[in-house]
Amino acid sequence: MVNKNQTKKNISLDNYGIHNAKVNYQLTAEQLQNDTISKGQGKLASSGALAINTGEFTGRSPMDRFIVKDDITNDKIWWGDINIPFSPEKFDKLYSKVTAYLSDKEIYVRDCYACADDNYKLNIRVINEYSWSNMFSYNMFLRPSNSELENFKKEWLVVNAPGFKADPEIDGTRQHNFAILNFTKKIALIGGTGYTGEIKKGIFSALNFILPVFKNTMPMHCSANVGKDGETAIFFGLSGTGKTTLSADPDRKLIGDDEHGWTSENTVFNFEGGCYAKVINLSEQNEPDIFKAIKAGAILENIVMDKDGTVDFDDISITQNTRVSYPINHIENIQVPSIGKNPKNIFFLTADAFGVLPPISKLTPGQAAYHFISGYTAKVAGTEAGVDEPLPSFSACFGAPFMPLHPTKYAEMLSKKMQEAGVTVWLVNTGWTGGPFGVGTRMKLKYTRAMITAAIDGSLEKVNADNYHIHSVFGLQQPRTCPNVPTDVLSPRATWRNDKGYYETAHKLAASFKENFKKFESFANEEIMAGAPPLG
Repeated sequence: MVNKNQTKKNISLDNYGIHNAKVNYQLTAEQLQNDTISKGQGKLASSGALAINTGEFTGRSPMDRFIVKDDITNDKIWWGDINIPFSPEKFDKLYSKVTAYLSDKEIYVRDCYACADDNYKLNIRVINEYSWSNMFSYNMFLRPSNSELENFKKEWLVVNAPGFKADPEIDGTRQHNFAILNFTKKIALIGGTGYTGEIKKGIFSALNFILPVFKNTMPMHCSANVGKDGETAIFFGLSGTGKTTLSADPDRKLIGDDEHGWTSENTVFNFEGGCYAKVINLSEQNEPDIFKAIKAGAILENIVMDKDGTVDFDDISITQNTRVSYPINHIENIQVPSIGKNPKNIFFLTADAFGVLPPISKLTPGQAAYHFISGYTAKVAGTEAGVDEPLPSFSACFGAPFMPLHPTKYAEMLSKKMQEAGVTVWLVNTGWTGGPFGVGTRMKLKYTRAMITAAIDGSLEKVNADNYHIHSVFGLQQPRTCPNVPTDVLSPRATWRNDKGYYETAHKLAASFKENFKKFESFANEEIMAGAPPLG
């Protein structure tokens, strides 16, 4: 823990171009919370958590994420709509404008690090305009000990100025907000947005380049936990598919809920020191670990609460993307340090709003690579303007906005890791059953947990070979039986009670997979292409 004496340390930011600022260094979470409330920037929820509003932006802005194109990145980054190039000259000018903006202000500075494995540790200095942003940094990054702080040497710098607005015509941005990575200067520059997720995603996007290029380590947008036998399970999935919920298993120790590295020594380590969970429709009954983690030291974002501080987790009038951040030790059952060994099962989570994918299915190596590159989930009606029926959504490697390299680079690393570790890969549909969104119902969490438990403990492998049925449209191996799961739930077609409607919808989704994969076909080998849906 950080002692109070560290808050008295005097540091200068002149080297960063920030002059005459009142610097609050390494404040405790309690001090930052009190500062936020005293400035009228947040309120206290009845749980003791700090509730704040991030302002104009309640989520990431992927079209305003840039990477400086220079000698380090020029021939390595997968340039395009996801990784948008930014010139070194424009970066320098914009950086100077941001640091001039922060000069003469009261600001908040924190030294911290990413990567729980000491062999991969990345020391970070974060400079925040707002105290609650600095508290988020305390929650989400790893916290150095007193002795580590005494000899702390920063490798990467995060400069976060939500109140600064860029001039697109002069500064080269798309609009007034921006998040820019500079790998030569090792700076993440963020402005014009108060959404805290940009802070952690900036550093983790940097690691998604650094680890594979320089450290021969596979970065993963996933959660992970470890069982009593020491075997690690990994959960890939986009936002809203259940990564955080399913990895917070009372019978297994949590390694982390969002970002990990898989080393050549076959260990898995957490990038983070905390969790950043969605809280839409949160209930103590369904997600007790997350619910209990919302206490003093946690930050609730963009939620609605009454005058007594009671939160209405079902209220989405501000955003569907309501969130909470908290230090990982708010979860009782955690792995210390946040490192696991012997990965044996990987789960690809998808919230299929069409309701046609099996609730669990086993993948061949080719299918695993195909579905990893595809990164499928679905948008449901009402989540975005103009979305009035389910829409397929593909995000390569289950995290394209954070992946600077071409998706096939990560897929090749994953395939190699799978072969070396003897991993079994499962596709899990946490979405709809009995019909599409608006007709069917969301898969019950207790069934999904039971299926994952059966996969991990070997129950699905111990039954006879006839237990698996090959899905005619997607070619997936879906089990016919599973402990503690009704048999009819395992067959998506049977839950529909409308064969014609089911197959029409399944073929439509399979065709969407193939259409999306066209841009990857020239990079994929025969085994990967054989993993595509046979029909569609």
